[in-house]
Amino acid sequence: MAITIAITAPGNMGSGVGALLARNGARVLTSLQGRSASSAARAQAAGMIAAGDEELVAADFLLSILPPKEALPIAERLAPALRAAPRKPVYIDCNAVSPETVLAIERVVKDTGTPFLDGSIIGPPPKAEGANTGAATTFYLSGNVEDAASRLASAGLDVMALDAPVGAASALKMSYGGITKGLAALGSVMCLAADRYGVGQVLSDELAASQPQLFAWLGRTVPGMFPKAYRWVAEMDEISAYLGERPESDIYSGIARTYEHFAADWAGEQSDAKALARMLRGNV
Repeated sequence: MAITIAITAPGNMGSGVGALLARNGARVLTSLQGRSASSAARAQAAGMIAAGDEELVAADFLLSILPPKEALPIAERLAPALRAAPRKPVYIDCNAVSPETVLAIERVVKDTGTPFLDGSIIGPPPKAEGANTGAATTFYLSGNVEDAASRLASAGLDVMALDAPVGAASALKMSYGGITKGLAALGSVMCLAADRYGVGQVLSDELAASQPQLFAWLGRTVPGMFPKAYRWVAEMDEISAYLGERPESDIYSGIARTYEHFAADWAGEQSDAKALARMLRGNV
């Protein structure tokens, strides 16, 4: 009998993971509650089946894959259905949230009698079969993993089980995202500052000459940053919370506000996006 895996929403990551699972023979469910027509189209293209909350919680596994600010609310929404379910799924929170937030989600889920695992996804959404896959999409799990890792691996996911409690997988994601998305913000901000002072092209030439790997990385990363900046705001706030009462937490509060600005720029005149396009030689 095919494994049934529910994914909370068919966003870019959720639908990519859903398509991979469906290609490997899993029955994949998702919720379209409050979702747009484009979300419904993504779900259909991925081979995902629209389902109500009662059907979602009847799956073998329930993967919460959402923007960070929706991670706790979806657990609270599903709690009544989870409590009423005669057979509980393994609930895995895969969102970019702090260990503190994931522990709050765990309390909601475990109060329903449902087993819970902490998960994090590192890498882009899985690509369609036959496409140039590029970077891998890896699921890290922490908590009482038992056979969950092997069962999900058999369904086609690249799973790494951490010998660590709930909170560890989220900590890994916070640190990884803090480095990659933090660098994207810092590089963009410094390039824009140079451009405002009339030395943007000089900085671009110097980076290309003396820091070619960094320059190439910015050229690959910044293009995809602007349309996703609105989703990264909450993640940066989660990283700030992850760092706690330390002075460096202010860095990520500032980066969150920077991504708010980039999101507004992308939705408006795109002046910053265009300036970076000039500096990164048309790569944005």
